Amino acid sequence: MDKYNDEFDFREVKDDETDSADQNALTEQKEEKESDYEDVCYICHRPESVAGKMIHIPNDICICSDCMQRTFDSMSAWNMTPSDDAHNMNMNNSIDLSKIPGISMINLSDLGSFGGFMPNSQKVKKKKTAEDKKKGEEPVLDIKNIPPPHKIKAELDEYVVGQEYAKKVMSVAVYNHYKRVATNTMDEIEIEKSNMLMIGPTGSGKTYLVRTLAKLLDVPLAITDATSLTEAGYIGDDIESVVSKLLAAADNDVEKAERGIIFIDEIDKLAKKHNANQRDVSGESVQQGMLKLLEGAEVEVPVGASSKNAMVPMTMVNTRNILFICGGAFPDLENIIKERLNKSSSMGFMADLKDKYDGEENLLRQATVEDLRNFGMIPEFIGRLPILFSLDALDEDMLVRILKEPKNAIIKQYQKLLELDEVKLEFDDSALYAIARKAKERELGARALRAIIEEYMLDIMYEIPKDDNIGTVTITGDYIEGKGGPIIGMRGTLAIEDRAGE
Repeated sequence: MDKYNDEFDFREVKDDETDSADQNALTEQKEEKESDYEDVCYICHRPESVAGKMIHIPNDICICSDCMQRTFDSMSAWNMTPSDDAHNMNMNNSIDLSKIPGISMINLSDLGSFGGFMPNSQKVKKKKTAEDKKKGEEPVLDIKNIPPPHKIKAELDEYVVGQEYAKKVMSVAVYNHYKRVATNTMDEIEIEKSNMLMIGPTGSGKTYLVRTLAKLLDVPLAITDATSLTEAGYIGDDIESVVSKLLAAADNDVEKAERGIIFIDEIDKLAKKHNANQRDVSGESVQQGMLKLLEGAEVEVPVGASSKNAMVPMTMVNTRNILFICGGAFPDLENIIKERLNKSSSMGFMADLKDKYDGEENLLRQATVEDLRNFGMIPEFIGRLPILFSLDALDEDMLVRILKEPKNAIIKQYQKLLELDEVKLEFDDSALYAIARKAKERELGARALRAIIEEYMLDIMYEIPKDDNIGTVTITGDYIEGKGGPIIGMRGTLAIEDRAGE
């Protein structure tokens, strides 16, 4: 019995040692993770790279030398002796405030609860020094690891149906841009940025293309809406907020953010207002404010917030190597293109008809810089987006391919959902084309497909979990057209038609 107790006590001690080792390992990991971030002054909210070395006080509160000096100046009436100063300031740049006379009225625990512990979302990661780069670390972006254009397009083909020209243009532009970032210069020739402007009807896949591209390249991506941007001083997001969102997507790593991608959607909403009676704070002025971002400049952006204020830290980000992609539907641009193309119309037998281009779906392919200027985009803004291309409107065949071909196609998603209930879901070709026709009538592009399928799958998804004997469900064209119901197949029996919906 004594032997058993001894062994038990030994195991108990060993378990305690293991727990303590695990706790120490977790503490080391936490400290190492915390060391990746810069200290931020509690008073002025400047990071260490801007304000200089920080002074640490209890409760993990950091104060920069400038703020501490101002604090000492305000306490000059205390008549502290030189010996007191030497006693209160130790060699490792930390101060014991309990030794300062008159400071006992401040509760440091309350100070910490009101923001002493700044979250990592408002801390900036430390930049790598020259010594860190000399230690044999791999370069941040290696030109050998950049996939060539044909591989980028092949990856996009797995997720995006059609839009062959758009995918080709984006693959080449992205490849050239990251070659520029990796090499910086080529034979002392500075390479310009490959910013893009994509034009396409709603639901044609503009945002999806950019999101897929950023995922394939494994670079931070920020997607923002141009409608929320306003001129500085007005209600709304500042222009620099687009860079702040990219910094947040890069986990506050400035070096990583400086080689990311920013996609600005609804860029057509920034067109100049033709009514000059009121100040245009969200149109032409925003275009002018974005010029320096598109070309490349050092901008001061808030960390962990969308607007500048005194309560968040600020950091500098260089937009020289950030790829900007702007997209918009430009709804009235087709009329401007028709007007330009019909300028040659005249009277006589050889004259072009006024309605010659009315049935042209992909008229946006013929858009030019002149058309964009007439739409309301200023020439300086268009000039900083040198790559201009359009996306094709989706026809019925493309909508059917979108339903079933991509890796995460809508039909595959529903098949996976029903597979979890051990039910096999199938769609007839007639059903797919019926869904495509209905989506075409709504004029919402690929977004209409999900809404239509949700509408017809509602009753099926509701009724199937009630009966464990259901084995297969086949969606037919008659069911989509409202002429019949889906075909239900029971487990171990022949398929029978469900008459409940008739």
